[in-house]
Amino acid sequence: MFRQMLRSKIHRVTVTGTHLEYEGSLTIDQDLMEAAAILPYEAIICSNMNNGERFMTYAIAGRRGSGDIVLNGPTARKAAAGDQIIIFCYEYYAEEEIKKHAPIIVRVNDKNRIVSGG
Repeated sequence: MFRQMLRSKIHRVTVTGTHLEYEGSLTIDQDLMEAAAILPYEAIICSNMNNGERFMTYAIAGRRGSGDIVLNGPTARKAAAGDQIIIFCYEYYAEEEIKKHAPIIVRVNDKNRIVSGG
């Protein structure tokens, strides 16, 4: 049996912008994606700490070191610049893998720079 478990999360990043006229997705600074082991186009779930919205989309790589967290397309309606969100990435694990599994937790400062994890 496999169970879906948290593989990684980026905790309390600040939304830096929204771009409604786009196909859809969440642009994430490439440094943050790598620290959380999130691949481009991988499914992610986001939770907005300011308004309680929770939504699923996919990640696209932003400029490395930019701190960019940009909601694109319809997800742009789910948050505003300045909101804090948590980005979750899940994976299926076998029972034996779960025994030694620990998720990656990436914590950032108010400029979306990594302070721990990853």
